[in-house]
Amino acid sequence: MAKAALKAIFLASLLCAAVPGLARAEIRILGSAGGEVGSFLNLFERVRESGERVVIDGPCLSACTLVLDVVPSDRICVTRRAILGFHAARSVDRLGRMYAEPEASDVVLQAYPAAVRGWILRRGGLSSRLLLLRGRELAAIYPRCR
Repeated sequence: MAKAALKAIFLASLLCAAVPGLARAEIRILGSAGGEVGSFLNLFERVRESGERVVIDGPCLSACTLVLDVVPSDRICVTRRAILGFHAARSVDRLGRMYAEPEASDVVLQAYPAAVRGWILRRGGLSSRLLLLRGRELAAIYPRCR
């Protein structure tokens, strides 16, 4: 699943780069259900180093939200379709059983920008329940894309 999500993000960025007349390069997240954390961290570190802007233009769930930690906030904007989805960290063992990773959840929570961390904490913190940040609440934290 992580490869498909990363492919969608890369495809979206390639399409944006192919459109003539764009003033600057951008990565457009059209939809990502998340996936393996390491893949997303590697991708977003490359985006940070590139200087490209990130446009969140659809659901960015789970590991996708790590973009908020890796890419500077002043290079992230959101559209009306943007949704950020947060939950506690979890792992899967060799038998396919899922289990909680409370220490990893704490690290991730602390890595988010203060406004996002505060929003999560006001809703009870990271848990197995998916918290969705969207609409006016999201636009109060990140600017709308122009």
